[in-house]
Amino acid sequence: MPLPASIVCAGGSRTWGLITRAFSVSGKPSLSTHRKCHGGPVALSYDLYEGKASGPPLVLLHGLFGSKSNFQSIARALVQRIGRKVLTLDARNHGSSPHCDIITYPAMSDDVRHLLQQLNIPRCVLIGHSMGGKTAMTLALQQPHMVERLISVDISPSTTSPQTGFPQYIKAMQNVRLEGEMPRSTARRLAEEQLNAIVKEPSVRQFLLTNLLQENGHFKWRVNLEAISNHLQDVLDFPEFHSSYSGPTLFLGGANSPYISSENYPDIERLFPCANVEYIQGAGHWVHAEKTQDFLNAICNFVEST
Repeated sequence: MPLPASIVCAGGSRTWGLITRAFSVSGKPSLSTHRKCHGGPVALSYDLYEGKASGPPLVLLHGLFGSKSNFQSIARALVQRIGRKVLTLDARNHGSSPHCDIITYPAMSDDVRHLLQQLNIPRCVLIGHSMGGKTAMTLALQQPHMVERLISVDISPSTTSPQTGFPQYIKAMQNVRLEGEMPRSTARRLAEEQLNAIVKEPSVRQFLLTNLLQENGHFKWRVNLEAISNHLQDVLDFPEFHSSYSGPTLFLGGANSPYISSENYPDIERLFPCANVEYIQGAGHWVHAEKTQDFLNAICNFVEST
């Protein structure tokens, strides 16, 4: 059902002294290092935002071409309002996490499981957007004892239509050429001009450009475009499960986005029998960026509900 325009977080807003610490389990690996994985988890880069309240921490998983920095302001706001620790992660082949040939949901969910175990986090509230939402759903279905509550942001446990434009985005990024040394501002301008031939939406171009990295005087993409291209169908699909996750679950969609529709309800009901579906009015796919306060209100309302 549609999400009300304004939701009051249960118990009101709480303010805590905020301590922000950033850790990198992987020691910020060189982004030019590409290694083959042999079925085991990779050491994800993450940021930990300290909170004083008890309760399972909130873990935020970004979408395709994103990074943990997408949730930086969201994480700080959640610490202030809910008071619990918040963890943001870079998925494999994204951000500061290692590059790897394999990018599937079982592999990415195993990365998250491995990190949570390393950090002695037995249970968490798992929040994932798009690709991160499918990773979160996979972990909840595989390791339900580790997930107290689950929130999937604008994605369902169904195959995502290729009309997303992701194949075109990958091609456009692969075709960008930046020769010689130049200021970062010049590199971004030239890269955007080249992306414009295929990626028409300015907001999408700016989002993709967050992945432009300067390393040793040269510019490159920090996402592993080759691996993503090779496994794009795996990213668009969702693994087949015959079990279900019975914990509290929220599917939080943008009212202007097609990625959670009535066609997906049978899959949602089968795999997540305790799920609610809500929509944020006026939001598209990037719900947390387009309607930040409504997004935060919905998260607070769900996390603090009994």
